[in-house]
Amino acid sequence: MRIGGIRLKNPVMTASGTFGYGNEYEPYLDLNRLGGIVVKGTSLLPREGNRPPRIMETSAGMLNAIGLENVGVDVFLTGKMAYLRTLDTNVIVNIFGEKTEDYAEVAKKLSGIEGIAGLEVNISCPNVKKGGIAFGADPETAREITIAVKESTDLPVIVKLTPNVTDISIIARRVEEAGADAISLINTLRGMSVDVTTRKPRLGNVTGGLSGPAIKPVALRMVWEAAQTVSIPLIGIGGIMNYIDALEFLIVGARAVQVGTANFINPAVTIDIIDGIGDYLAAEGIGDVNDIVGTLCL
Repeated sequence: MRIGGIRLKNPVMTASGTFGYGNEYEPYLDLNRLGGIVVKGTSLLPREGNRPPRIMETSAGMLNAIGLENVGVDVFLTGKMAYLRTLDTNVIVNIFGEKTEDYAEVAKKLSGIEGIAGLEVNISCPNVKKGGIAFGADPETAREITIAVKESTDLPVIVKLTPNVTDISIIARRVEEAGADAISLINTLRGMSVDVTTRKPRLGNVTGGLSGPAIKPVALRMVWEAAQTVSIPLIGIGGIMNYIDALEFLIVGARAVQVGTANFINPAVTIDIIDGIGDYLAAEGIGDVNDIVGTLCL
């Protein structure tokens, strides 16, 4: 199976921000069995993130407002890549920035580095030059970021879309036209929670990203819509808790999936999903997982 030039041993990857840099999960599963690891978001300079509280459980998932805390690209390369190179799986680096030049510079620094299979471009970040509107909420800025990254690297480029838009198909089409090798979707939905006793937000940042089972129907619908619009590979993300959830995304058109929130509940859930998909294929007499991609019956 290939996603934008990246060869996967199976369609199950971990989602950025939920799996650290891989070594945190080493005690719980064989990382080499994964289709890929998407490391936490990496920026040009280190970031401390938002003030606490930064995470809370909801009735069907979780809210997080970590604020993209990370060590920065230079420390990532000197302090994290040595371990990641020891793994027999694809390492995909999620990148972000506050302006177009940030994305381009991070992409340049990561190019040509042994052990990096590709880049995932988070365009859900606020554009400081345009009043804080997320890059991915505007089709043209999404296109501009994609072009800038593609011009700065020879690595495969996966663009990760925000769901906080009116029509996901328009954004998907623009990033494909700009040269994206694949698309991952969706990022978290914006949400909030209030403590009725104190009448204060439960997150220090007031709002945060909603993930988990609550968003799966939205994510599934958006993957299906994007699959009707673009021809490049899609990676489905959002509320995948088991192999049945993963299969739903493949059936509506995703070629691979990323598992996020479920890692916090069961650190070895990705292996359970890999095994479950394998058992399903065997039971159905299907020899290749690609044969179920986009097989939704209408």
